[in-house]
Amino acid sequence: MFLHVGNGKTVKVGEIIGIFDLDTVSVSALSREFLSRGQSAGSVRYDDENIPRSVLLVGDKQNSNIVLSRISPAGLQARLNSPFEGTEE
Repeated sequence: MFLHVGNGKTVKVGEIIGIFDLDTVSVSALSREFLSRGQSAGSVRYDDENIPRSVLLVGDKQNSNIVLSRISPAGLQARLNSPFEGTEE
């Protein structure tokens, strides 16, 4: 299954490690450093003009990426729980 994260972009549900609120994440210096390092490494994906609201960590133990979304964490969670969201692989 896939989760639509906004602006026509999707991520595989099985690859989602965590969904976090950007406002909460950006308070911590350690989290800001993590996002900054990810951006420097080119592993941050955001293809929208709006201000992001969520941070998704996706991937596996060897390789992970950061996906920013304009959809709130609660909205993404609701989409995960919806029987209509997602398509089969």
